[in-house]
Amino acid sequence: MEALLSANRLTKHYGPVVALESAEFEVTDGVTGLLGSNGAGKSTAIKLFLGLIKPTSGSMQVLGVESTEDIGVRARLGYMPEHDCLPGNVSAAEFLTHMAQVSGLPPSQARSRAADTLRHVGLFEERYRPIGGYSTGMKQRVKLAQALVHDPALILLDEPTAGLDPGGREEMLDLVRKTHSEFGISLMLSSHLMGDVERTCDRIIVLEDGRVVQQGEVTGFTEELETIFVEVEDRRQEFLAALQNYGVNAVEQDSSVVISGANEQTYESISRALVEAQAPLRRLGPRRHALSEIFDDAAIAASQVERDVASVAANGPEAGE
Repeated sequence: MEALLSANRLTKHYGPVVALESAEFEVTDGVTGLLGSNGAGKSTAIKLFLGLIKPTSGSMQVLGVESTEDIGVRARLGYMPEHDCLPGNVSAAEFLTHMAQVSGLPPSQARSRAADTLRHVGLFEERYRPIGGYSTGMKQRVKLAQALVHDPALILLDEPTAGLDPGGREEMLDLVRKTHSEFGISLMLSSHLMGDVERTCDRIIVLEDGRVVQQGEVTGFTEELETIFVEVEDRRQEFLAALQNYGVNAVEQDSSVVISGANEQTYESISRALVEAQAPLRRLGPRRHALSEIFDDAAIAASQVERDVASVAANGPEAGE
C-alpha cells in the first residue's frame, strides 16, 4: 500500500529541546492514530508534514513528494488544529465558503461545497449563526469542516476531541470514521487518549519523548488471546469438576471460570461439561487485549528496566543480579 506520509529519521530540535528524534513511520490509506502524551512530538510531526516548520535532519514525503514546499501537495492536505482559531463574528457558512474559495473553488461551487460539508458535520441548521455563539463541540465540527471542504486526499487532526464531554467525543470520532467511509478521505488522528485511537483507527503510531516506540495495525495489538471466560448461573463447582474430567485446565476468577491455552477442541469440551454439570450458561467468549493493557505492561517493563539500571549504577553490578 502506497504511503501518503512517510518519515525517514525525521528529527526536530528546538535548541536543546528534542521534539522529534530519528522518527521513522508511514501513514497509509484509512485512519491512522498518532498516539502519545503531551510533549511526545505529535504536533511537531504534523507541522513538519504541513511545511509549517523545517526539520533539523532527516527527510519526509507527502503524497509521494519529497518537499512540502510544493504548493500542489499542500493544497491536497486538510488540517484541523488543536487550538481555538475560528473567527467569532462570521457564520460557519461564510467561513467555509471563504476557505473553499481560498483553496481555488469558484464562488458558486464554494457555497455549495460549504453547505454540503456543514450538513456532513451536523451543522446545516446552524450554518448562519455567528461562530462565536457556538458551543465547544460545534466549534470542533467547524474546524473539521474547514479541513474537509476542499476535498483533500489526507486530513491531519490535532487532538480533535479536546475539550469535549464523553458524548461529544463519541460524536466527533463517529464523524472521523464517517469521513473516511463516505468520502474515501484518509485521516491521521493525533491524540493522547488511548480509547479514542482504539475506537477509531486502523493503525497506530506511538510516540514517546519524540521517538517512535510502537507502530502497527490496531487489531495486531488487540488480537484475541487464547483465554476463554465462562460465566454460569450456578453449579460452578460441578462445571469445574466436569472440565477437569475432560482434561481442561480451568480456574475461578471473580464470577468467571477462566480457561487458558484454548483451542477448537476446548470449546467442544466446554459444551460437554456444561451439559454434564447441568450448569446454565450465562456468557462465554475469548478475551481481547485493550491498548491500555498493552502499553501499561510496556510502561511497567520499562520502569523496571530503569529501576534496575539505576540500582546497578548506584550499587554496582551485583545489585542488578
